[in-house]
Amino acid sequence: MVAAHAAHSSSSAEWIACLDKRPLERSSEDVDIIFTQLKEVKAFEKFHPNLLHQICLCGYYENLEKGITLFRQGDIGTNWYAVLAGSLDVKVSETSSHQDAVTICTLGIGTAFGESILDNTPRHATIVTRESSELLRIEQKDFKALWEKYRQYMAGLLAPPYGVMETGSNNDRIPDKENVSSHSLCLACKNCHKTPLIEPHVPLRPANTITKVPSEKILRAGKILRNAILSRTPHMIRDRKYHLKTYRQCCVGTELVDWMLQQTPCVHSRTQAVGMWQVLLEDGVLNHVDQEHHFQDKYLFYRFLDDEHEDAPLPTEEEKKECDEELQDTMLLLSQMGPDAHMRMILRKPPGQRTVEDLEIIYEELLHIKALSHLSTTVKRELAGVLIFESHAKGGTVLFNQGEEGTSWYIILKGSVNVVIYGKGVVCTLHEGDDFGKLALVNDAPRAASIVLREDNCHFLRVDKEDFNRILRDVEANTVRLKEHDQDVLVLEKVPAGNRASNQGNSQPQQKYTVMSGTPEKILEHFLETIRLEPTLNEATDSVLNDFIMMHCVFMPNTQLCPALVVQYPLAPSQGTEQEKLDYALNNKRRVIRLVLQWASTYGDLLQEDDVAMAFLEEFYVSVSDDARMIAALKEQLPELEKIVKQISEDAKAPQKKHKVLLQQFNTSDERAQKRQPIRGSDEVLFKVYCMDHTYTTIRVPVAASVKEVIGAVADKLGSGEGLIIVKMSSGGEKVVLKPNDVSVFTTLTINGRLFACPREQFDSLTPLPEQEGPTVGTVGTFELMSSKDLAYQMTIYDWELFNCVHELELIYHTFGRHNFKKTTANLDLFLRRFNEIQFWVVTEICLCSQLSKRVQLLKKFIKIAAHCKEYKNLNSFFAIVMGLSNVAVSRLALTWEKLPSKFKKFYAEFESLMDPSRNHRAYRLTAAKLEPPLIPFMPLLIKDMTFTHEGNKTFTDNLVNFEKMRMIANTAKTVRYYRSQPFSPDAAQANKNHQDVRSYVRQLNVIDNQRTLSQMSHRLEPRRP
Repeated sequence: MVAAHAAHSSSSAEWIACLDKRPLERSSEDVDIIFTQLKEVKAFEKFHPNLLHQICLCGYYENLEKGITLFRQGDIGTNWYAVLAGSLDVKVSETSSHQDAVTICTLGIGTAFGESILDNTPRHATIVTRESSELLRIEQKDFKALWEKYRQYMAGLLAPPYGVMETGSNNDRIPDKENVSSHSLCLACKNCHKTPLIEPHVPLRPANTITKVPSEKILRAGKILRNAILSRTPHMIRDRKYHLKTYRQCCVGTELVDWMLQQTPCVHSRTQAVGMWQVLLEDGVLNHVDQEHHFQDKYLFYRFLDDEHEDAPLPTEEEKKECDEELQDTMLLLSQMGPDAHMRMILRKPPGQRTVEDLEIIYEELLHIKALSHLSTTVKRELAGVLIFESHAKGGTVLFNQGEEGTSWYIILKGSVNVVIYGKGVVCTLHEGDDFGKLALVNDAPRAASIVLREDNCHFLRVDKEDFNRILRDVEANTVRLKEHDQDVLVLEKVPAGNRASNQGNSQPQQKYTVMSGTPEKILEHFLETIRLEPTLNEATDSVLNDFIMMHCVFMPNTQLCPALVVQYPLAPSQGTEQEKLDYALNNKRRVIRLVLQWASTYGDLLQEDDVAMAFLEEFYVSVSDDARMIAALKEQLPELEKIVKQISEDAKAPQKKHKVLLQQFNTSDERAQKRQPIRGSDEVLFKVYCMDHTYTTIRVPVAASVKEVIGAVADKLGSGEGLIIVKMSSGGEKVVLKPNDVSVFTTLTINGRLFACPREQFDSLTPLPEQEGPTVGTVGTFELMSSKDLAYQMTIYDWELFNCVHELELIYHTFGRHNFKKTTANLDLFLRRFNEIQFWVVTEICLCSQLSKRVQLLKKFIKIAAHCKEYKNLNSFFAIVMGLSNVAVSRLALTWEKLPSKFKKFYAEFESLMDPSRNHRAYRLTAAKLEPPLIPFMPLLIKDMTFTHEGNKTFTDNLVNFEKMRMIANTAKTVRYYRSQPFSPDAAQANKNHQDVRSYVRQLNVIDNQRTLSQMSHRLEPRRP
């Protein structure tokens, strides 16, 4: 699960500090802290808790720069590794020289390697960091000890020959490395029944379901649903006639969808219900009478597995009772599994049969696959039309052999594969989200390795060579390159205009050109030339322009944009009749005015902090005013321009704007009913900076001040600043020296963090302040008297105020690094910090409650508050509360959770399912997509999405701005605009209440943000069981 950035550096530093200790020095709290971090890492998701606990005791942390060789092919191994962050290239050489090494694959987050240390065989490949990477390392002696003690857990987790294929059959083991050869791999291929690459179109026999053996969970789910239907609406399952043929004991697809929508509020649409029934169809628990693989919301007949037999029994009274008790849990389970089943159903369709809606669903999925992040939107959309779903039931299946012609590129959707090289054996394992096979397609070379399924039931997306090459050809054919002096200056791509549905069936769909890359000046010229001035087309124009306006700060700052607009405004052509020249000049002026109006509207108050922008606006207004006297057509745009310029200029000169001073920690407790105002970089902050002896000096500097300016302000107060450094100190004692060019550091502190100033030689002697430890007594006595709904409502009002103050551009500054813009992201920082504050509030209150019965009441209270936050569409606080409850200091309190009523356990299980990080937080995304604004989103995930796009795509390609990347980031940032497109309407029942006490309480949460302290308190409440 992602965490808000405000606490990231501190929590990372804490758990890394724990890993850096010698194993014998690690306390139980250290182990809890490491365990909390590792259980979220993909490499360890299948590890038994006891095994993971032992890894926490003996693992070490490694942080490697790009280009570091971890070990070379032929070395004798000494360590096992798991990738926590970054990626590493696997290189193999056919000779003893490392110069001819070929990269056969890349290991991403969650992959593990190095099992050869169990028998001291030489390394089979060279591993080199592809980027800055973080690894967990376990030494050979510890790894061998783990193997001896936990062999039964590890056998299914390690690469062969140490691990076994997860099939339960000894025949499915991969041959030992020494024996892997062309012959043995071919033999393995024959023996493992390689499944067909494309789903067969002929109807299958009843036994041939998509999944050969239904899981116990799905069998049980099918039984519960059948019994529920027979108990509540028995007429749905009956003999039916169609075309003179009788079909025994069937249901109709549309009736099944209708029934499911009526049974539970967790099913929101017919499409969702179709996906849930598809789960049962895939496992063979529900079957189409003619064995179709797709569940359809049509008048088609389906039969439960139990009804396949003659005289299937009706449910007993006991079974009816069980059915009533388990139905909602069953619905919840199917609603979690349904989206993936629906996606598989779409991908199983032949490409030509996919609807526009199908293609959009596939495209949305592709946006979150790291292997595709660098591809353009056009290529992703093309891939949506040709991707083929491929699944293999048996571990040990050989997908392709080393030396074969490369015919397909694969992306792993589910499961894992081993990369095997003749004579070297298994060189690495690839997991969900990794891809392989692309190099052979791009280079038109033989396969460099064999790929063997490591476990049963693996799912892949496959792109065949013919489609891959056609897409690349089509993209190049639709690409227009504008050159100057033989250099590309603008790259455009021809794409269908309008939405895809409107072009469906149209023999000649409309086309338009989108900017892929270019120089900043040429991109600006292109947008000015393509602005449509007709009123009916304003909305489409505004959308296209918005991406440029939102993102230009990355590649064309105001110091470059404003002079360029000054040049563009009076531009006139050199050719044509006098009338043509006049018409062109007039329309060009109108287009520049349109762009400036939208630019000023988007930036708003932020322009007040930019002298270049303010000077340009005033000069531009004068120029347009002068022209409007001569050119009547410009007069209609002048009032809007005048209004914006006057408003920004007057606001900038207003005394309350110029002298707004914020207090230490940006505390809002002294607020009354006035509306919260956004923090601007020019606002000043009164801030305490501490010395080694815990004395402090109060400085007054702009919010956006650099660390260098902070040092200057401290030096002025202390009388000397020679050799001073500024240090961020967390409550746990983690210290970070800030760089001189860091800006706006005040709002980046952790909840109880403080700033210290000291000479560099005193750095090691710095200690946290006693006040940073947080409260010693809980506030349960205060807020247990407040209703859960009142608390959730007041939290939502406050969160909405914080969210509403975040400017869209702060998301851009945060993603690309605010120091690059010398701008503040204070409002975003405070909103993210609020997430951590609520999360730690939950943990703090529970850990400060010594009475078991009171702790159980607290769990119930927080679950109810979370439910009300969800009801108010405050997903940020909802997730913060649920993550607080899942914090190891709370989740380990077994005695407390045991006494929680089952009703609340079910609520919490449902909430946890929405937090599920699998398939890139799909459960949350589906929930958020169904909600209308106003909505407070789960902000850390939105930040993660923007970072994902930023890190996966270069900002410049061939010295041109990668505008496709700008467009993708702008689209994510614009979701914030959509969530705030409707005002937050107060709850009428709540608005009439005077809840000043509740309002004050939720705005002044006092928390412990030190995970170590919270873990210690948790262990005192309920000591670890022997």
